[in-house]
Amino acid sequence: MPKVRSLFLSDIHLGTRACQADQLIDFLREYSADNTFLVGDIIDFWAMNRSIHWTPAQNTVVQKLLRRARHGERIVFIRTLIDGSASSGRSIESGQTNGRFL
Repeated sequence: MPKVRSLFLSDIHLGTRACQADQLIDFLREYSADNTFLVGDIIDFWAMNRSIHWTPAQNTVVQKLLRRARHGERIVFIRTLIDGSASSGRSIESGQTNGRFL
């Protein structure tokens, strides 16, 4: 598995039928990183207001990211305007820093 310095993931749309979780799982299995930046539309709260479609593969995506954080990879969630429901206006960093707010 090649290791890169940083991965940038966006527009994953967890919670929707449009989510391509299986392809993301394959990608995450292929690459490890020192840092993973989650940038906008990771969980699609807006679409989930109408209907929720959460698959086992989407659970696996979340579990893989949490496992990486537990093993020291820095996971940074960068809130964007579209992520209004996701947090209180701050980006969240986890992993080695144990959930410190940026």
